[in-house]
Amino acid sequence: MSPLEILLVALGLAMDAAAVCLAAGACWPAPNRLGALRLALSFGFFQFAMPVLGWFVGSRFAGLIDAFDHWLAFALLGFVGARMIRSGLGRAPECPPDPSRGLILLSLSLATSIDALAVGLSLAFLGTRIWQPAAAIGVVTALLSFSAFHLGRRLGLALGRRMETAGGIVLIAIGLRILWTHLR
Repeated sequence: MSPLEILLVALGLAMDAAAVCLAAGACWPAPNRLGALRLALSFGFFQFAMPVLGWFVGSRFAGLIDAFDHWLAFALLGFVGARMIRSGLGRAPECPPDPSRGLILLSLSLATSIDALAVGLSLAFLGTRIWQPAAAIGVVTALLSFSAFHLGRRLGLALGRRMETAGGIVLIAIGLRILWTHLR
């Protein structure tokens, strides 16, 4: 993967975490910098760890699916992207009391990083090394999440769903590019 593709994947995956942080910033009754930092670091860590986990699982099976790995990568990215678009076009989420602590933080971190697991699987099937993309995904997610939280304080919930939709479109476009590259 090129550095631009890695950045685009990182941005696409970071959108759902950023959308959650945007919503948290907009509706959290008593926001503070430490809470925003906890959200950003937790989301960044999970977005780093899940593609690594997916890659290790996928690399065990990559040799068995060489003939159709590009179709599988396209299907996984397309599925994740479509899910993000559907979620982005859905109704707005309710505001939790404090999303930066305990089970709420863990649940949000896992929920926003499941897509990264599928991307890690895709990267294993394509024979791509994982450490650089995973680090980029984690760092981009943490930075965007922290920024989105503070932006949410200013803009409210209006952009949150649009960001998730945009992330889904980016992932589908990357899946189409992978498919195109392998079929020509």
